[in-house]
Amino acid sequence: MSEKLILVVEDNPDDEELTLRALRQGKVANEIAVVRDGAEALDFVFATGAHAGRDASRIPSVVLLDLKLPKLGGLEVLQRFRADPRTRLMPVVVLTSSSEDEDMLKSYQHGANSYVRKPVEFGAFVSAVGQLGIYWSLINEPAPRK
Repeated sequence: MSEKLILVVEDNPDDEELTLRALRQGKVANEIAVVRDGAEALDFVFATGAHAGRDASRIPSVVLLDLKLPKLGGLEVLQRFRADPRTRLMPVVVLTSSSEDEDMLKSYQHGANSYVRKPVEFGAFVSAVGQLGIYWSLINEPAPRK
C-alpha cells in the first residue's frame, strides 16, 4: 500500500470513472479513495460516521474536490477543511466543470491550492488529471506535521 492517499470527491459516476482512468493512465500508483458527496468527504477525512474505523492520522496527500456535490457543496467542504488544524494545510484541488469566475474566486478565497476545469475532451482530461496526480503525490513537498 502506498503511503500517500489521494481522495477523489465526485458525485458523477462518469466523471469518477474518467478521473480514476486518468490517474491509472498517468501511472499514479497511490491508494485512491472515492467519496460521492460533501458529507461523506468530511466523514472520510475526519474518520467519523461511516468512516469511523478509518485511521484519522492518514490525511490525504491531495483531495480532488468537485464543487457541485449533494448534501454539502464543495465550497463548504473546503471551508471545513481549512477551519480544522488537522487539515488546514492539506492540499485541495478543485476539479470542476464550472466555468464561473465566481466559483474560481470563492474556491481560492476558501483556501483551494489549485482550481482546474475539467476538460470536455477525454485526452485532455486524462492528461490534466494525470499531471495533477503526479504533481501532488510525487513532486509536491507537503507542509511538515507537528
